[in-house]
Amino acid sequence: MRLVAENGDQLGIQPVSEALRLAEEQNVDLVEIAPMAVPPVCKLMDYGKFRYREQKKAHEAKLKQKQIQVKEVKFRPGTDEGDYKIKVRNLTRFLTEGDKTKVTLRFRGREMAHQELGMQLLKRVEADLKEVGIVEQWPKLEGRQMIMILGPKKKH
Repeated sequence: MRLVAENGDQLGIQPVSEALRLAEEQNVDLVEIAPMAVPPVCKLMDYGKFRYREQKKAHEAKLKQKQIQVKEVKFRPGTDEGDYKIKVRNLTRFLTEGDKTKVTLRFRGREMAHQELGMQLLKRVEADLKEVGIVEQWPKLEGRQMIMILGPKKKH
């Protein structure tokens, strides 16, 4: 088998018994790296330390990932101006943080007869959030709710 030292130096082709003896002398493990190669390639290394480093790398990579969440803000057709502004401010914050937002407009009772008011409200929300987000799913009626999904604008 071809043998590689811990620091990457080539030790040439060695019989298995010689490779095991070298590993024992240096107090490290003999790890088979490329079993399909002819001859197979093995490396002298501290396998426990190697696994620890790999786990640390994986953990660091996981910390750097951004988890995209879907935040929901609920409106009603009769939402007043003050409440509307607060909800739009929250939507703006969610979109600038990189989260998707779900805008739900809930109709109750006779409000179902005036769905055009709900549509106007959602169009106003879309217009107010034009700078920070784009519509990923246009408003559609599901039962007594109208739902629109907005995603953050891509940063150039």
